[in-house]
Amino acid sequence: MQKKTLHGFHAVAARLKRFPDSVLEIYLDAARHDARARDLTQLAQAHGVKVLHVDDKRLSGLTGDARHQGVAALIDAGKSYVTLEDVLDDLTEPAFLLVLDGITDPHNLGACLRVADAMGVHAVIAPKDKSVGLTATVSKVACGAAETVPYVMVTNLARTLRELKDREIWIAGTAADADVDLHHFSGGTGAIAWVLGSEGEGMRRLTREHCDVLVSIPMFGAVESLNASVAAGIVLSETRRQRTLAG
Repeated sequence: MQKKTLHGFHAVAARLKRFPDSVLEIYLDAARHDARARDLTQLAQAHGVKVLHVDDKRLSGLTGDARHQGVAALIDAGKSYVTLEDVLDDLTEPAFLLVLDGITDPHNLGACLRVADAMGVHAVIAPKDKSVGLTATVSKVACGAAETVPYVMVTNLARTLRELKDREIWIAGTAADADVDLHHFSGGTGAIAWVLGSEGEGMRRLTREHCDVLVSIPMFGAVESLNASVAAGIVLSETRRQRTLAG
């Protein structure tokens, strides 16, 4: 059993709704009697999950003194495993994916998952090496998106990109030196996987070589780069806009 702890109301509630069988126990601040606490308790009871009322010291011990909002959950992470094939085989519309190459900051990953959820991305893909996993901090920052957007970690990112190409999914990488900018890129209506690298270093060479097209984000101010979550928000929003206009 792959046990781990989640904290925060959004993360715990989202896990209960999507993977109720993976939630082993919920720990709730005994001093909380507000509507949020009552709603979570009712949701847990509906799924047959035990709620334990504990003090703040116990919660802090469970979450490593993180800002837990008065709630934590012990989960079996193995019961929420989803493969990329599972995601792609179930789609009824052109694939819309986000690939993160080298994102190691949990706050950045959490924000990427949150914007991916907001824009309707089908899955977020990352290599197992040089990438952060779904930690409690990631889930907290993602505000529930870590439990709604599949986060698929792959052993070989280059091979995965080739497999996406075989499924006729267009691979669009973001790069400052690209030949086309986002305002003149019209590939968002078809199946697409956006690839983002880490701030500063960008995509790794092999990842870049597997992209079908490189796209730059127009910059009009003094800063020269954006962090991954901001860049993701911009490119994903543009793709969603194009899809909406295309009906």
